[in-house]
Amino acid sequence: MARQVKTRAPKARMKREAPAPDARGRAAEQALPAEALLDGFVESLRVEQGASEHTVRSYRTDLEAFLRWCQRRGVDPLQATHRQLRGYLGEMDAARYARSTINRRLSSLRGFYGWLSIAGYIDNDPAGALSGPKQSKHLPHVLKQDEMARLLLVNAPVDAEGQPREQTAAQMRDQALLEFLYACGARISEASGLCLTDVDFRLHQVKVYGKGRKERIIPLHDLCIETLQRYLREARPELLGDKITDRFFVSNKGNPMSADAMRKVFKATVRAAGLDERLSPHDMRHTFATDLLDGEADLRSVQEMLGHVSLSTTQIYTHLSPARLKAVHSQAHPRAGG
Repeated sequence: MARQVKTRAPKARMKREAPAPDARGRAAEQALPAEALLDGFVESLRVEQGASEHTVRSYRTDLEAFLRWCQRRGVDPLQATHRQLRGYLGEMDAARYARSTINRRLSSLRGFYGWLSIAGYIDNDPAGALSGPKQSKHLPHVLKQDEMARLLLVNAPVDAEGQPREQTAAQMRDQALLEFLYACGARISEASGLCLTDVDFRLHQVKVYGKGRKERIIPLHDLCIETLQRYLREARPELLGDKITDRFFVSNKGNPMSADAMRKVFKATVRAAGLDERLSPHDMRHTFATDLLDGEADLRSVQEMLGHVSLSTTQIYTHLSPARLKAVHSQAHPRAGG
């Protein structure tokens, strides 16, 4: 039995549950309803859920790929069936897409169709019961102490022999960024969104806004504080020029530094340090968590500093900490004390 599909929500309901399109959006909705509704969904992610620009861009990219598939297959996205969506996922699997990619696109489909259903654009959600391929579990990559030392030496004010050396404004900024990421385990998107008022130098702590704009406060050690202060005092004014912004980290042109620009800085530093170029800024976060556990920090505190909703997400780092596993074993095993 064919599904009946509403192409437009009742006006009263639309005002309550979905943002109303502007004049340009209404025209686009009549010609290309799925594309126009995608704009509405993406806007709801940004405004209502406080999603980061990186998350918003990922959703849009995934869903635009799906809409192109629909066009090639002659499928109306607003009348797509559970079977058709399974076919879409199956084609990606046959094309040897990574399981992580398939599951990410499935998550985007669930979000989009769930929003369409709540807003009244469709009667039934074809993606709600979809399941993706099981992903093999990979332990996060962690930098060894000597690797972290090499990484943090590239832009440091002293060389490998401890001798002072000149730093450019960009090098001071890059060093401050790397020290910050390692000191507090912040996500790269959180570092990009950091504002001047978020760093409390008196209390040695920083306020970051994570997924869904959830706020958390993380301590900062003395070396990180000193590096950030030097950047603010000597480098940021030079980089900023005559521009004004409240963002903490600024680009070479004085603009707020984007997450992509920070990733490029990290990759360039990794190359200069002669480290594995597959390393990512997120590995600094993994290393931060693992080093805290190695230092006998309790799991709940690490969970709070990382901003994890579930403790099980944080627990994976216990598998990366041999010292912690040994300590737990010694405390728990009845014959360990013998």
